[in-house]
Amino acid sequence: MTESQLRDDICRVGKSLFDRGYVHATAGNISVRLDEADGGGFLITPTDACLGFLDPARIAKLDGNLQHISGDKASKTIALHAAIYKAAHAYAAKTSAVIHTHSTACVALTLTAPAKSSNASPLPELLPPITPYFVMKVGHVPLVPYHRPGDAAVAVRVAAMLAHYAKRGIAVRAVMLAKLGPNVWHDSLAEAMAVLEELEETAKLYQMTSPKPSSLSDEDIADLRKTFNANW
Repeated sequence: MTESQLRDDICRVGKSLFDRGYVHATAGNISVRLDEADGGGFLITPTDACLGFLDPARIAKLDGNLQHISGDKASKTIALHAAIYKAAHAYAAKTSAVIHTHSTACVALTLTAPAKSSNASPLPELLPPITPYFVMKVGHVPLVPYHRPGDAAVAVRVAAMLAHYAKRGIAVRAVMLAKLGPNVWHDSLAEAMAVLEELEETAKLYQMTSPKPSSLSDEDIADLRKTFNANW
């Protein structure tokens, strides 16, 4: 896509997320990583912008060193987005889009439920593998302890988490910031939005069931990995 098309795509995705309740007021942000062949850098939604009413011309543009080039002031989460791009490129070189929301069900789980862990990692995770599509489309979701919004320490912690999984051959596509919301990423905004949708739906299912659902068995997960190349 051209830069102009990417700006329009950010606005389209932002409105879709806002209209469906994934974000509210000025919560959340969206970024894309520009192709190095076109000069590199990033586009990101402005600070305190409502994702439902974005103006393509006002999307912030930054260079590869996060220096402002044009548009409104960038979201304070750009440092975290940049850290995600850098860490994710070690195992998914085409990663070009990051979405952060305050999705209700995901946030609610961090307010009421203890952190989960899995056999694959001792790190706390938001959800166990309760459905095949969660395993196939989302995968492991490390839970990041609470930090104030925009805290630079979060970027460092998330980068370390992604490196931990990468050493085990696991390509993480999402992290959950406790009490704030998920960050998801993929090769395009459409693919990142699909990860977010599956993650929020799984969080809803987990939240609404009692007793809590059992995880898929190791044999079930092995079958998903073999049949669909699920990255679990």
